[in-house]
Amino acid sequence: MTSLKLHNAMWPGLVGKGDEEGQEPPISLDQMLQWTAAAEVDGQKFEGVDYFLFHPHTDPDASEDDIRRIADQIASYDLVVGSLVAPIWPGTVGDSAMGSDEQQEKFLSAITKACRIAKIFNEHGIRQYGVIRIDSAEFGIDKWREDSAAGTARIIETFTKAANIAAENGERLAAEGEICWAGMHSWKDMLDLLEGVGMPETLGFQADQAHTYLYLMGINAPGHALLQEGYSEEEFYAAYETLTDKLRPWTIDFHVAQNDGTVHGAGTHDKTGKHCQADDPNGKLDITKTAGYWLEGAQERGIQHICWDGCMFPNSVLGSPSTWNAILKAMVDVRTAHS
Repeated sequence: MTSLKLHNAMWPGLVGKGDEEGQEPPISLDQMLQWTAAAEVDGQKFEGVDYFLFHPHTDPDASEDDIRRIADQIASYDLVVGSLVAPIWPGTVGDSAMGSDEQQEKFLSAITKACRIAKIFNEHGIRQYGVIRIDSAEFGIDKWREDSAAGTARIIETFTKAANIAAENGERLAAEGEICWAGMHSWKDMLDLLEGVGMPETLGFQADQAHTYLYLMGINAPGHALLQEGYSEEEFYAAYETLTDKLRPWTIDFHVAQNDGTVHGAGTHDKTGKHCQADDPNGKLDITKTAGYWLEGAQERGIQHICWDGCMFPNSVLGSPSTWNAILKAMVDVRTAHS
């Protein structure tokens, strides 16, 4: 198996940040790149970044020249670009994949804009692998619960249209399982969506170690829980095998992350898995061991890199070099063990 490239995510500088009460200000792209490039463990450095296509890092309607300048900026740090996050949420370009025709059109517009930028990055040479990440952009599950069958059917329709746009542009979409997004809030509902679209060559799953831990616990879908509080180590790995056996065949993008078992939120991400520092003593996961369940057969599914996700870390944590070195060490350990 080809050695997996190690990427750092740029969106922790944006997601959950803002000017609302209780929020910290966004962190510039250049600052995130500086911190990424400075990390080093035993001579190993990050090799690339995964990238959110929205302000203030990127105007999704930026000119080709502006996108190429961003590519040059990233390349100046000896980094490449891998997976991209489409601006599919309300307040960005898109809107709910479960919503009205107008909302669906906004969602699909975000996919089209993401594919345009991906093409520019690809032609520039800064990007040679990776997917475009999406979710249902329907925050919370209350509306979905009013008619879950209709809600899931509408998301399947939207995702199918989105996948067709991606396929026309030579891209693949990865739907990230996260308990805050309707129709994707449990492993079973996520599987129903993937199978409902039925285009594994174009629409797959993005597995995040922090978020999928909460799938095990059934936080927003108790009937789908695979574990109960107070579980034993034996019970944990039996449940983890069940989870990954279901979703691994669909997994085309992978986030290394840690979770302390608590539910956390900031801004529009109000109920989701809390990403912890890689060496957090309260972390529930053996990062290296559990990563192996997801990465089995990764190359056959087109996975060429793995990415750290430290979404909603405080700015002070992001500004500490020790944070990035600990993350990089965890990434190296995963790669050494599984590629």
